Amino acid sequence: MEVHRALGNGFQEVIYQRALAVELDLNKITFAREYEMPVFFKDVQVGSRRVDFLVEECLSVELKALNNLDNANLAQGKNYLEAYNLPTGLLINFGTPSLEFNRLFNNRYKSSPT
Repeated sequence: MEVHRALGNGFQEVIYQRALAVELDLNKITFAREYEMPVFFKDVQVGSRRVDFLVEECLSVELKALNNLDNANLAQGKNYLEAYNLPTGLLINFGTPSLEFNRLFNNRYKSSPT
């Protein structure tokens, strides 16, 4: 919210990525930007994808700078969760006058034994 409050809408997505990285650093939140993870199909790696942010090793954050989000954007965010076996994620859109965000949940999440 602080990034959108300070910058407003109208910038390219990369500007918001950089600003969010600064804000996360200032708040001492552990993250990786443009985090690349393998994608598997039947235990065979078939490619890789990059999530905009992986926060605290358990939350994917996908940023957009669009006039409006559509179902394809939501599907992308959910696919990241399933591909990376993460429990939750955020889809944040900086492209509108009022910040838009969606919390995403992975219904197929499998926690690892501790």
